[in-house]
Amino acid sequence: MANVMITIRVMPADSNIDVEKLIDQIKEKTGEEKIEKEPIAFGLVALKVTTLLEDKEGEIEKFENALKSIEDVGEIETVNISRTYI
Repeated sequence: MANVMITIRVMPADSNIDVEKLIDQIKEKTGEEKIEKEPIAFGLVALKVTTLLEDKEGEIEKFENALKSIEDVGEIETVNISRTYI
C-alpha cells in the first residue's frame, strides 16, 4: 500500500509564542521529528511539519486536527502532498 508524505506549515497563534515550546508540543501530540523553522517576517517563525501517513481516507484530516488541537497553533496550511511507496 502507498503512503502519503505531507508537509504542513504551522503558524503560531501569536508572535510572542515560544517556538521551541511549540515544537515540543507538536512532537508530543503527533510524534513527529521532522520539524523545520521557516522565518516569515519581523521575527515571526512558522514551522514546517513533514510526516508520512497511510494513504487511506481520513488520515490527513486526523493529523491536521491533532495540530489544530494544540493551544499555541494559530493557522495551518498544507504545503505539499506526494504519494510514496516507502
